[in-house]
Amino acid sequence: MSLFGLKFGKKKLKEEERQLQANNRDFNLQFEYANNSIKTSKYNFFTFLPLNLFEQFQRIANAYFLFLLILQLIPQISSLAWFTTVVPLVLVLAVSGVKDAIDDFNRHRSDKHVNNRPVQVLINGMLKDEKWMNVQVGDIIKLENNNFVTADLLLLSSSEPHSLTYIETAELDGETNLKVKQALTVTAELGEDLQKLTEFNGEVKCEAPNNKLDKFTGTLTLRGEKYALDNEKMLLRGCTIRNTEWCFGLVIYAGPDTKLMQNSGKTTFKRTSIDRLMNVLVLVIFAFLALMCLILAIGNGIWEYDKGYYFQVYLPWAEGVNSASYSGFLMFWSYVIILNTVVPISLYVSVEIIRLGNSFYIDWDRKMYYPLNNTPAQARTTTLNEELGQIKYIFSDKTGTLTQNIMCFNKCSINGKAYGDVYDMSGQRIEINENTEKVDFSYNHLADPKFAFYDHSLVEAVKLSDVPTHRFFRLLSLCHTVMPEEKKEGNLVYQAQSPDEGALVTAARNFGFVFRARTPETITVVEMGETKVYKLLAILDFNNVRKRMSVIVRSPEGDLTLYCKGADTILYELLHSSCDSLKEETTEHLNEFAGEGLRTLVVAYKNLDEDYFQDWIRRHHEASTALEGREEKLSEIYEEIEKDLMLLGATAIEDKLQDGVPQTIETLAKANIKIWVLTGDKQETAMNIGYSCNLLNDDMDDVFVIEGSTSDDVLNELRNARKKMKPDSFLDSDEINIQFEKSSKPPKIIPDEQANGVYGLVITGHSLAYALEGNLELELVRTACMCKVVICCRVTPLQKAQVVELVKKYKKAVTLAIGDGANDVSMIKTAHIGVGISGQEGMQAVLSSDFSFAQFRYLQRLLLVHGRWSYIRMCKFLKYFFYKNFAFTLVHFWYGFFSGFSAQTVYDEWFITLYNLVYTSLPVLGMSLFDQDVDDHWSMLFPQLYVPGQQNLYFNKMVFVKCMLQGIYSSLILFFIPYGAMYNTMRSDGKAIADYQSFALMAQTCLLIVVSVQIGLDTSYWTVVNQFFIWGSLSVYFAITFTMYSDGMYLIFTASFPFVGTARNTLSQPSVWLAIFLSITLCVLPVVGFRFLKAQLMPTPTEKVLLKIKEAKKRPPPPSPKRRLRRTSTRRSGYAFSHHPGFGALIMSGRNMRPKSPFATTGTFSPNSDKHKLKGL
Repeated sequence: MSLFGLKFGKKKLKEEERQLQANNRDFNLQFEYANNSIKTSKYNFFTFLPLNLFEQFQRIANAYFLFLLILQLIPQISSLAWFTTVVPLVLVLAVSGVKDAIDDFNRHRSDKHVNNRPVQVLINGMLKDEKWMNVQVGDIIKLENNNFVTADLLLLSSSEPHSLTYIETAELDGETNLKVKQALTVTAELGEDLQKLTEFNGEVKCEAPNNKLDKFTGTLTLRGEKYALDNEKMLLRGCTIRNTEWCFGLVIYAGPDTKLMQNSGKTTFKRTSIDRLMNVLVLVIFAFLALMCLILAIGNGIWEYDKGYYFQVYLPWAEGVNSASYSGFLMFWSYVIILNTVVPISLYVSVEIIRLGNSFYIDWDRKMYYPLNNTPAQARTTTLNEELGQIKYIFSDKTGTLTQNIMCFNKCSINGKAYGDVYDMSGQRIEINENTEKVDFSYNHLADPKFAFYDHSLVEAVKLSDVPTHRFFRLLSLCHTVMPEEKKEGNLVYQAQSPDEGALVTAARNFGFVFRARTPETITVVEMGETKVYKLLAILDFNNVRKRMSVIVRSPEGDLTLYCKGADTILYELLHSSCDSLKEETTEHLNEFAGEGLRTLVVAYKNLDEDYFQDWIRRHHEASTALEGREEKLSEIYEEIEKDLMLLGATAIEDKLQDGVPQTIETLAKANIKIWVLTGDKQETAMNIGYSCNLLNDDMDDVFVIEGSTSDDVLNELRNARKKMKPDSFLDSDEINIQFEKSSKPPKIIPDEQANGVYGLVITGHSLAYALEGNLELELVRTACMCKVVICCRVTPLQKAQVVELVKKYKKAVTLAIGDGANDVSMIKTAHIGVGISGQEGMQAVLSSDFSFAQFRYLQRLLLVHGRWSYIRMCKFLKYFFYKNFAFTLVHFWYGFFSGFSAQTVYDEWFITLYNLVYTSLPVLGMSLFDQDVDDHWSMLFPQLYVPGQQNLYFNKMVFVKCMLQGIYSSLILFFIPYGAMYNTMRSDGKAIADYQSFALMAQTCLLIVVSVQIGLDTSYWTVVNQFFIWGSLSVYFAITFTMYSDGMYLIFTASFPFVGTARNTLSQPSVWLAIFLSITLCVLPVVGFRFLKAQLMPTPTEKVLLKIKEAKKRPPPPSPKRRLRRTSTRRSGYAFSHHPGFGALIMSGRNMRPKSPFATTGTFSPNSDKHKLKGL
């Protein structure tokens, strides 16, 4: 049963197999399958208060203050009023509670938005608009073009030929190239006939819900016949329907059971390393507090036994106290109450305010605002700011995060001449920018207006009918698997299976060779305004081994030609010997293109003899219909005809990075941050982007590729890589190996190891699955963490999270995950800090993130400016806060030895109440919200300043001990100097001044001035606010003191304000001010001396950088000229990086062609399955 949203009763049995029946809700309800509602919120109206309070009291400090409050309500031991604890405790709980409520309200709103999306559900023979959350397993729903897929569906039928359906899976795997799914023939017959669909009562048995995106097994039983179901017939939640007017699907998994939600990971409560350290320190302080109270309680017992017992007439024991030992026991608890200010509750209030303030700085930062889509940066979580200043590992998605996933035809080489660069009048190459004049394609009414090219000489060559140039673009317009869509005359839209192909065909289109239409037998091209129809005789399809594709066409003039494009390393082996000189020239151009991070491709052609071709096509048909060894036979046939090719040239495509990505990565690398790219893309694509954005370069000692297909292979590859990077890591004397030998269990934290050079590591998803197994994960983390860059390709969303978890588990480092799609949600939730990029792939990543913005380049500002400032401010705050409270509280400890250990407070009760809440709260908040050692410009210019945060140098256990010792030293000065100054002292008029109230006033005045001077020393960046807070707090102290100690207040509230006249009597004495000055000098001088000598004799790396900045400010260097990041590189082919084999066969079969109009063809993409390969050729 459910009570207030909490479920009780018997636990639901784990599902082993799913069984469901179409259009039969009653049958399906018996299995209690989840409906399509999702829930990411934590509370509801009834559970918020109990659950939130339960979570908050899990904080040790909050539980401690509740315990103190209970103690203060016991009269025998209460030495302070109860309100001194209640007010701050309620304030802390209220502030945290309101913040949690706002966060959860936003989650509720997000859930409501998703759950209330409309979808058409087939109910009682009619399509009814229903909310997503009401969809149930077994329902049949209708989706239309550009709809999000509601749940995990079995595709039943669609508007496309053979019930093909095109989907975009960017939310699942980051790939934006479309994929095709196909329904079973038996369900495809249902079409959109609602009567037939209503009568459909197929029964599905399939695997239980799981997170495997690429696998599905099940059977459909219909009219006594069984049909096998696989992943090719499934539409998964998170996909988007494209180029398909409508389709019907049967809900198999809904809501939390869908593969997307199974991959999304659990929402965990994230806490910073400083939070965890504070919990440890609070325990240490509790132990220290208990020790002090024990010493004072023992002292009280001894004193009462030795002296107090004998003059009870003057100082009677409290009611119920009948022995010195019992008195000591009570005094223990009284001192617990008095000395509790070593951990004041205002600490936690202040921490929340500081974090909230620093979060607003992120929200308000105009330099992180993206005007193109009106997206500001957003701190979605306000409790993790300082951890942004400690990041050691960044895990980044590729598509939409590093790249825009936009391919641009950038340069080319035709017949030994390179095109694409722009030169000035003197022949010097000039940088292309937004002001550079574009080529005018207005002469071509079919040109794509979005296409931009800057080299006018290429257009001139086309207009002059240069034969190689025409042949080059003719090849690009014919040799591809693109599908055209022309709904309006002249308005062409290309549906390319991979973005590369789309860019090449678009380039040919703009230069006058317009691919207009295709049928299974023909390709229609408009060449320089003249329409020509080529007969398509064969497509020699792409696969990962061939790394090329070819088409054989017959021109209208009857000429037979083979056109081929592919990887340069492959095609160069197939060229005719007459192309050697051209090959050398083209190679130079290829090297230049690759050096700029462009994706290169070589194109070639061959004129065919008619008789030879007829013989070849006969043998090709035999091979394509062979029952055994079909793939091998076809490969041999292809090899035979693709020989003695004539080289035409090369293309260079730019996979457009987001603005500033290479510079951002370079800057973050200087900050000693390691970047790992985790992507669902292919290895070639991932590596190419790695080179483009300066992650990988040819100056590296080596880039290891781990692609073993067994556990042993992966282990050997990882060990070989580690042996090359650090041979000593295999010696018995190695520190980590010693840890292994000493302990039967693997070490919890592996220290950082330094490689003997700069290395990169690339690992495929298949190999990663083995590497993440228990016995290999240590080898993986040791090898990978020695590399400067790690790229994991073809990884699933869950593997992304596992990689992040692995580094969190074995490295004492703070991790950050950044992505923009639903496939990144699990790693965003797993990392210490999750960053969502809003834009390319929906909002799922943003909704699960802690921080969000629109462009990857803003990450450097988030970390190097906001993160570093937040970390420094929090560390300064904690150091100062612990210092001032130790100095404040320990004066009570020393006073105990002079007051018979009687739990008498040194200060006035009102001073104790207001010390942390009024007198010292604003100055430290001012410093914690506005302080900065250097401004944002220098923070970005010197990324090395970020390193101390990674090493946690500014606040750790050792720093805390130093604060503690400084506080103890100051408390000694603050007690004994006023005590000595007051001892047997006379006023100038001969009257005694050595009374308790005068001593208390002098001690608290000394304390307040000393801590005010200390915060002045700790402040690096002075503002009007800082000045106002410090001087204002001192002014408020004296104003309140003179007011509360006045005759008027005493007359009105006699019991509450007993210190009548103390302020004017004491603070009017010069000797008191001299003692105050002496206390300040003795407290501050050692600190100033130590800091000066340390900076002079043993400066830290940070101090050295700060010195450089000071010198640079005095003599600003001339601005360095802007340079374009370039690199030298070996050639890498970019062809078909997102391409799937088997698509040529689908085109030649005509199964994806609409018969009604050659110009109304719907685009198509790879079926991604073996069954479509090489049929009908």
